[in-house]
Amino acid sequence: MEIKKEQEDEWLEPVSPTAQFFNTSALSISVIAVLEFEIPIDEAKIMSYAKDLIPLNPLFSSIMVNDINGERKWKKVEVKVEEQILVAAPPSNLSNELYDAYFNEYITDLSVQELPQNKPLWEIHILNCPTSNAASNIILKFHHSLGDGYSVMGLLLSSMTRADNPSLPLTFPSSKINSNQSRQIPSGVSQVLLSSINSVLDFGLSLIKSSVLEDELTPIRSGDDGVEFKPTSIWTMNFSLHQIKQIKSKLRVTINDVIAGVLFLGIRLYMEETRPDSTKSNSTALVLLNTRMFGTYKCMEDMLNPNSNTPWGNRFAFLHIDIPKLTDYELSNPLQFVEAAQKLIKRKRDSSAVFLLDKLMEMIHKFRGSEAAAKYVYKTIKNSSISISNLIGPKEKIALSGHPAKGMYFTVVGIPQSLKITVMSYMENLRIAFGSEKDFIDQEKFTCCMKKAFDHIHEASIYVSI
Repeated sequence: MEIKKEQEDEWLEPVSPTAQFFNTSALSISVIAVLEFEIPIDEAKIMSYAKDLIPLNPLFSSIMVNDINGERKWKKVEVKVEEQILVAAPPSNLSNELYDAYFNEYITDLSVQELPQNKPLWEIHILNCPTSNAASNIILKFHHSLGDGYSVMGLLLSSMTRADNPSLPLTFPSSKINSNQSRQIPSGVSQVLLSSINSVLDFGLSLIKSSVLEDELTPIRSGDDGVEFKPTSIWTMNFSLHQIKQIKSKLRVTINDVIAGVLFLGIRLYMEETRPDSTKSNSTALVLLNTRMFGTYKCMEDMLNPNSNTPWGNRFAFLHIDIPKLTDYELSNPLQFVEAAQKLIKRKRDSSAVFLLDKLMEMIHKFRGSEAAAKYVYKTIKNSSISISNLIGPKEKIALSGHPAKGMYFTVVGIPQSLKITVMSYMENLRIAFGSEKDFIDQEKFTCCMKKAFDHIHEASIYVSI
């Protein structure tokens, strides 16, 4: 009995259902975040930073194991920081162009390397060499079973300071999170009926798209089996947050609506230039919705509180959004893509389908186990064309252990899609990262189409009267 008690004391806590199906034989997803610095990295300071970071969350010193009853649990282990922080050894005296190539190859190789299951599921990679974007870079890779981007970003920001004045708090763009709990409740018989019909239709369509209905093969979707195991090429582009806010004000939509409109138009322009017949394809975007009650980052103590309304973990839902077809709208009026995105996203947010799908996942996990739940999620992602997720970053320049950050972005690897799009604001810029199946998408042409889409929408918005 005493031995059994000692064994039980080793378990930190049960693994949540979502964390379980993110780490199965059917699905293993990780997030890669990049911090670009203005100065070379002091490796000793980063080692010290990591040692201070680990105690903030018990999951960062735990591994996932099965207990004596076969249940998944987090087990506390001793963390060897020198094994979690990896320092790259780039060649010396290269040009910025060659260092760019080295960095791109490094992060591409990292995208297919599985995190060891016998160590805590995170790593920090230090690349102390200049690139065209920064004097040095840190790459943080963590398994999605630890938490979503909101959780880990909250953890990182809680230990960072403002570069201009460390005594002042970081501030963030206003963000109202519409969860199923906070959406407006329809009033009136007709509105309730319409909402119910939309919810049933959206729920049914999501079931079909997650099981039998696949998107067509296009220049952004290869549909190959095992695409999640292929290397991911990652590149980014910047947009002015000030200009996006101007478009938002003119069209009376949200910033997310503007971003979605630009992405949808850019994707269709790329299809038109690459394979014109694909502009009429049935293509779906999985838009990730944060289901927390509030979008503001909280301190780690608040997030780990079981009664928190901004809890640690994976708290998001997938919204199936049909990418508007280029043939349905006149290119001479690119604002229609923003308006279409706004209508589609609003309807999906206001639907109860998100709540119903969440309950469905709970039932699958309860009665069929985490492997079955993971296969359902895998199929949902694989049958769609792209996924889009976004995070808000601070308005001010931040510093990590005295290293001012010039920029930051993130991407997701290990998911069965040829293209993943992530968006993050920082200071007055919006950084969009594209993660694509290596050698499948023409990066230069794709970037050009995205820029063209943004320019079309921005120029068209100038002539809209408020």
